[in-house]
Amino acid sequence: MIEFRDVSKSFWTGTQRKVILDRASFRVELGNSLGILAGNGTGKTTIINMMAGLEKPDEGLIRKSSRVSFPLGFMGGVINKHSAKENCRYIARLYGLDPDYVESFCRWVCGLGEYFEMPLATYSSGMRGRFSFALLLSIEFDIYLIDEGMPATADVEFNRKAGNILKERLKNSTVVIVSHSPKTLEKFCRTAAVLRNGKLHQFETLEEAKRLYDYDA
Repeated sequence: MIEFRDVSKSFWTGTQRKVILDRASFRVELGNSLGILAGNGTGKTTIINMMAGLEKPDEGLIRKSSRVSFPLGFMGGVINKHSAKENCRYIARLYGLDPDYVESFCRWVCGLGEYFEMPLATYSSGMRGRFSFALLLSIEFDIYLIDEGMPATADVEFNRKAGNILKERLKNSTVVIVSHSPKTLEKFCRTAAVLRNGKLHQFETLEEAKRLYDYDA
C-alpha cells in the first residue's frame, strides 16, 4: 500500500509557483492497479518519484507498507561506464538477490547481444530503455511504478517478452502508471485518476476518469 496524506509539492519555475499536488490524500491498495491521467508538464514524473522515495513532499506524509519499485526508466542506480552485465550484478547485490540470476534474466529479456558486455554510455536511447525495463522486471516488487508505459522500441521480440512478463507479474502485484494517454492505461488498469490543478480525482473506472480528463483538455 502507498498512502499520500495531505501531500503538497510545488516548484518555482523562475516566474511562478508550479503546483503539482495541493494537500492531496489518496491510497494505492495492493491488488488494485491505478492509472493516472495527466497532461504534459503537470507533474506525472514528480508523483511517481515521490512514490518511489526519490523526491520528498514539501508538506504532508507519504507512507508505504509494501515493496515499491524504482520507476521504469530510472537509471540513477546504474553506472554509465560499466556494462549491462556489471550493472546487473551490482543492482542484484543491492537488493540481496542472486547476481547470476539477475544477469541471465536481463541478458535474455534485453536481447542486446554483444552490447551487454559494453558500457551503458555506448547505448542508444532504445537500448537503454530495454535494459532499464529488464532490470525492473528482474526484481519482484509488490507495486511497480511506470511513467508513460513501456520504453519506445521497435524490437518486436523485446516488446513481446517484456509485455508477457509484466502481465504475469501483475497477477500477483500492482502497478501505478501515469500517462497522458488513456490507451496506455487501459492495458494495465481498471481504476483511474486524473491529476488536475494539484488534486488527484479518483474514479472507479477509466471511462469516468477519461470524461473529466477530456473535459479538462
